[in-house]
Amino acid sequence: MKPPAADAPSPLKKTLTTPLLYFFILGDVLGAGVYVLVGEIAAESGGAVWAPLLAALCLALLTAASYAELVTKYPRAGGASHYATLAYGPFLGFLGGFCMLAAGVVSVAALTRGFGGDYLSEFVTLPVVLVTIVFLAALALLNARGISESTRVNVVATVIEVSGLLLVIGLGAWIVLRGDGDMRRLTDLGTTDEGPVAALLSGAVLAYYSFVGFETSVNVAEETRDPRRSYPRALFGALVTAGVVYILIGLAAAAAVPTGKLAESSGPLLEVVRAAGGVPPELFSAIALVAVANGALLTGIMSSRLAYGMARDGLLPGFLTKVLPGRRTPWAAIATTTALSLLLALTGDVSTLASTLVLLLLVVFFLVNTSLLVLRRDAVPQEHFRAPTPVPVLGAVSCVVLATQIEGEVWLRGLLVLAVGAVLGAVAAARSRRGRRPEDAVRG
Repeated sequence: MKPPAADAPSPLKKTLTTPLLYFFILGDVLGAGVYVLVGEIAAESGGAVWAPLLAALCLALLTAASYAELVTKYPRAGGASHYATLAYGPFLGFLGGFCMLAAGVVSVAALTRGFGGDYLSEFVTLPVVLVTIVFLAALALLNARGISESTRVNVVATVIEVSGLLLVIGLGAWIVLRGDGDMRRLTDLGTTDEGPVAALLSGAVLAYYSFVGFETSVNVAEETRDPRRSYPRALFGALVTAGVVYILIGLAAAAAVPTGKLAESSGPLLEVVRAAGGVPPELFSAIALVAVANGALLTGIMSSRLAYGMARDGLLPGFLTKVLPGRRTPWAAIATTTALSLLLALTGDVSTLASTLVLLLLVVFFLVNTSLLVLRRDAVPQEHFRAPTPVPVLGAVSCVVLATQIEGEVWLRGLLVLAVGAVLGAVAAARSRRGRRPEDAVRG
């Protein structure tokens, strides 16, 4: 299948610069999860929290390199769905996109419920339904206003998030310097149930969740001014920045707080703040609200652009390709994905679905890495980033290894989602065979 020309005119407005794209990726990676995951990683791996975080960073960089090559080779909205369609056809293209779309919609719903929970109640108590509707409506309006406006809001929110994390790092260092910390915990890898290697892998699965988010930036590549130059710089720069911050957070938290206390806490970073003293807990509640809102905004942007790209490839109804005449943003995709997130947030407990996110993304990442290998035979005239061949191979293998560490319960839930995607993908493939090819949708 011949892909559309990379330089073909796009209906989406190109406004993203390298700094804005860097902050977009960094803001999505530095999400609300880091405020709770440190304790869970400590429970799985012991006091050496930094080790699984470092391992997860290395594994994430493998798949990120595959994304960098594919994005600079085919800079179009649609991401994993588009690449899998080019490599394997509409069935796996739909399945990859469906997994991303399902993960994104559920993630926005979960973050919405999180926004209206304990962090907000530190300041005001409001009905969950009201908070959910107003919160999602505000995000949708900001998303529809324009990618430039959304990413500028993200820059401010990311600075706030990073400032809060840097504060924790500084407080942890202060605790150690005044003699109240214990550096010996930093080499304690393993638990009573698992040895060092098994504990490292178990912790890496949780830590890997901290780094996902970089893949959402693929869906705004078409709105980036010079994606071949900007995307690799922004992607690797943001991932390394997030990795350094996470590793320092792991070092600070483990040295400042006993491992058992860290593992039992639902707010592990707040334990560092309490141990240090001098900083009001309300400050972290405010920072957490910013982190949750920012994560929901960026995930909402990803979901809408992914739905738009899949529709343009003929894998979803053509209605989703409609854009606002002036703003040139995909209003139909934004409205549809927001409505689905609203439905989930108001009527269902999304916590059971949220636990399948890592598994769904591992399926997506496996498809991306293997698609890159298949598409190596497709030559394009323009220059683009090229990852060494062993990188996508190792990226695919890492997805399989991490998937073996996921519990059977999560596998059952994930397989149900995959089954729905497979049925819908078969329908999309049948429609494609009846005469409409994905590339025809670009001209439609």
